[in-house]
Amino acid sequence: MLLPQSLETPEAPLNPLNQLSFEQNYRNICNLLLSLTHTRSLPKGLQLHAHIIKSGIQTIPLISHHLINFYSKTQLPLFSRQVFFEAPHKSPTTWSSVISSFAQNEFPSLAIQFFRTMLVNNIRPDDHIYPSATKSCAILGRSDIGQSIHCLVLKTGYDRDVFVASSLVDMYGKCGKIKDARNLFDEMPQRNVVSWSGMIYGYAQLGEFEEALTLFKQALYERLDVNDFTFSSVVQVCANSTLLQLGKQIHGLCFKTNYDMSSFVGSSLISLYSKCGVIGGSYRVFDEACVKNLGMWNAMLIACAQHSQTEKVFDLFKQMEGLGIKPNFITFLCVLYACSHAGLVEKGKHYFELMKEYGIEPGDQHYASLVDLFGRAGKLQEALSIIREMPIQPTESVWGAFLTGCRLHGNTELAAYAADRIFELGPVSSGLHVLLSNAYAAAGRYEDAAKARKMLRDRGIKKETGLSWVEEGNKVHTFAAGDRSNAKAKEIYRKLEELGDEMERAGYIADTSFVLREVNGEEKNQTIRYHSERLAVAFGLITFPSDRPIRVMKNLRICGDCHTAIKFMSKCTGRVIIVRDNNRFHHFEDGKCSCGDYW
Repeated sequence: MLLPQSLETPEAPLNPLNQLSFEQNYRNICNLLLSLTHTRSLPKGLQLHAHIIKSGIQTIPLISHHLINFYSKTQLPLFSRQVFFEAPHKSPTTWSSVISSFAQNEFPSLAIQFFRTMLVNNIRPDDHIYPSATKSCAILGRSDIGQSIHCLVLKTGYDRDVFVASSLVDMYGKCGKIKDARNLFDEMPQRNVVSWSGMIYGYAQLGEFEEALTLFKQALYERLDVNDFTFSSVVQVCANSTLLQLGKQIHGLCFKTNYDMSSFVGSSLISLYSKCGVIGGSYRVFDEACVKNLGMWNAMLIACAQHSQTEKVFDLFKQMEGLGIKPNFITFLCVLYACSHAGLVEKGKHYFELMKEYGIEPGDQHYASLVDLFGRAGKLQEALSIIREMPIQPTESVWGAFLTGCRLHGNTELAAYAADRIFELGPVSSGLHVLLSNAYAAAGRYEDAAKARKMLRDRGIKKETGLSWVEEGNKVHTFAAGDRSNAKAKEIYRKLEELGDEMERAGYIADTSFVLREVNGEEKNQTIRYHSERLAVAFGLITFPSDRPIRVMKNLRICGDCHTAIKFMSKCTGRVIIVRDNNRFHHFEDGKCSCGDYW
C-alpha cells in the first residue's frame, strides 16, 4: 500500500511495504514521523498515522512513543492519550511521553492522574517523568502533591539529578514556597538555567524584588546562559519596581543575546516601559516584534488603557480580529478596563456581550469591571442590578468596584448596603474596609468611619501608608505625606511654597473635602498641601532638567485635590508631569490631564 500522494516526493516515492524490508520501512516511518513532529505538520502526520495503523506496526513501543510526542507537539494531548491506550505494551518511555504531553499542553490534572496510575503499575519514574509531574504540580499550585513527589525523588535517588532537582525548585518557587525552593537550591551541587530561573521567578512573584535582582546578578557573574524565561522574570521585577534605568540596561542585554525577539521577553518589556510611564517605549517594542503572541497583544492593550489611549485599545482589538488572533479572558479584561476609565458605558456593554461570541464565559473579574464601568458613570442602581443578576456569587472584587462608585458619587446609603453584603463574605481585604471608612468620612459620618477602622485594628490589619517615589539615576527617592527625611527637604518645601502662591494667582483653590479627618480648616489646608505626590513632584522640579518629564509613582489612588494641584503645577512650570497611581497613568501638561478628569 502506498502512502498518500502528499507524502511522496518526485525523486524518491515511498514503495509498497512488500517491496521494502521490515527494518527499512520501520526506520523510514520513524524518521518521517520525527520530521513531521519537528515541523508540526498535522495533516501529513495524520496521514502517516493512518498508514502506520494499516501497516500494523503501531504495536511497536517506539512508534507509540513517537506518535504520542507528535500529538503533544501539535497540541493534541487527548490524541496522545488515545495512542497510549491503544499501545499493547507500555514501556517507561511510553508513560513518560504521555505524562509529558499532558504537562506541556495545560492538562496538569491528567498528568498527575497518569503519574499515580504509573506508580500503581510498578513503573519506576525516571529523570524524564519527574520534571513533567512537578511541572503539573506548579500549574495546579499543589505544593502538597509536589512535596509527595519530592519524597519519592529522595527514595529513588534522583535528588542529585540536576534536571529533577531544578524542576522541584521551579515547582516550589511557582507555588510560593520560596523557603523550600531556596533550601533545595542551596543544596544543589550543580545548577542549571531552570533552577536559577525558578528561584528568580519565585522571589519576583512574592514581591521580594531585591532578592530576585541579586540572584540574577549572581547568575550573570557565574556566566550562566540565562534564557528568555529568566529575562522575562527580571524585566517584570524592574517593571513592578518601576526601575526604568535598570530595566533599560537589561533590555540592552536582551538585545545583545537576541532574547528581545522572544514573545515572553517582549511582553515583559512592554509592561516595563508602560509601568514606568514611557508608553512610547512600549510601542517601539511592540512594533519591532517579528512575531506577536497573544501575551504581547494583551500587554499592549493594558498599556494603552492605563495611559488613557482608549481609541488605540479599540484599534488594537480590531487588528487582532483582522489577523485572526482569538482574544482570551485577559483581552476582554483589558478592553473593559479601558471602557470603564473612559466612561464608555455602551462600548463596555458591547464588549461584555462580545465575549460570549468567542465562547468565553464572563468570570468574577469581568463582572467587577462591568460594575466598575456603571459605578464610575454614576449608574449605581444599574450596577447593583448587575450584581444581583450575576450567575455567580459576587466576590470581594465585585463589591469593591461597587463601593468605589458609591464613594465617587457620595452615595453612603448604597455603600452601607454593600458593606453589609461584604461582611457576609467573611474576612476581606483591608482595602474594602478603608473604602467604606472613607465614604463615611467624606459624608461627615466620622463615628461610622471610626467603627470601620476599629474593625481593621481588631483584626490586626493596618491601612497601607500612601507613598510616592521618583527614580533618579540608580536611586529611588520615596516620600510620605509631610515627609522631611529627604536630603533636599528644605528645597522641596520652599519650592512648594513658591508654587503655591503662583498656583493661587492662576486660580487654584484647595479642596479640603479630600481630607477625611475631623480637623479645622487651616489644619486641613496644611495636611493636603504636603501630600506625598506633591513632595515627589517638587523634588523632580528642583532635580531634573526642564526638558525631562517628571515621573512619579504612587501606591494609592491620587486624591482629587492633588490631581487639580498638579494640573496647575504643570501649567505654571511648563513641565510634563506623569503620575502613576494604583489604577492608571495621569499625563499632566499645560494644565490638562490625559484622563480628562475621569478616573
